[in-house]
Amino acid sequence: MIFEGLPTTPWSEELIDKAFSRAARSGRAKSGVEAQQSMLQTAGNILSDNLENVVTEWPDFGVVDPFYRDLADAVLRRELSTRTAEDGTEQVGLDALRASLSEVTWASRQVEEIQREYNSKLRKTDVDTARKHRKQAFARMADVVEEVSTDLRRVGEARDALRDLPDIRPDEPTIVVAGYPNVGKSSFVNDVTRASNEIARYPFTTRGIQIGHFERDHIRYQIIDTPGLLDRPEAERNDIESQAVSALAHLADAVLFVVDASGACGYPLDAQLDLRDAIVERFDAPVITVCNKSDRSRDVEADAYMSVTEGENVEGVLDLAVETVDWESDLPSR
Repeated sequence: MIFEGLPTTPWSEELIDKAFSRAARSGRAKSGVEAQQSMLQTAGNILSDNLENVVTEWPDFGVVDPFYRDLADAVLRRELSTRTAEDGTEQVGLDALRASLSEVTWASRQVEEIQREYNSKLRKTDVDTARKHRKQAFARMADVVEEVSTDLRRVGEARDALRDLPDIRPDEPTIVVAGYPNVGKSSFVNDVTRASNEIARYPFTTRGIQIGHFERDHIRYQIIDTPGLLDRPEAERNDIESQAVSALAHLADAVLFVVDASGACGYPLDAQLDLRDAIVERFDAPVITVCNKSDRSRDVEADAYMSVTEGENVEGVLDLAVETVDWESDLPSR
């Protein structure tokens, strides 16, 4: 996960306290003008370096995998406070985070400029004037850091929202399972992964995304069930959920759309097929229609038929999905 290593973001108050307390210690080790120069150098370096580190620890969202970019945007649209741009428009999600990171970069550079300006003033002056200049520099540095206090908190909110997201890997072949509730999606995922899956708690789902893994020919596949996202029409999803679906669309190498022709799931077959057609439109990946509960009804045209409860053709459906993904192993051929 590209977000798990993000460090804690300092608040403006603690950053200022840290810089000025260490500056005071460095000043006590020297005397005269040299002490004031040491304090200025220490405080300026701590503030500018820490502000810069807040920004450089984040990935460049312009080059990260589109799945992670859209996933982060979906999470932050719900979890991150909004930001008002200079033109009065509200910035949300990744836009708000990027703007705040830009402001923190500005603050780091402003502190460096103040440090350079007052370094030159301290070179040729007496002790009392040097102390006066150093205090002026500290006051201006503190004002700059306090000016981005809201941005630092917003970056901290984003870090807390993203760093503990479960590990989904865009570099692994991925099969997304979709379909209305109660058609047997989770049972299928549990069966083919031997229940070795995890429930990934995302803010935009009510039950959590279920992630499982299986292997074929030394290749590990991810298989993902998405309760709360791909189990109802687009019109019933909010903006955040739609953004999450966009992220999954980048991730999927194939979609298994499960239908229940018997109607035991509680949803008419026509509605199920309408949802299937909408997913075909939304995803670039091939969509495989699978009729589950085939021991009850096969009254639908499908690419494969199975019954998870009866253990009929479950492996065959999985083999069809693997064949459709057509993933080439990085291992050398023998």
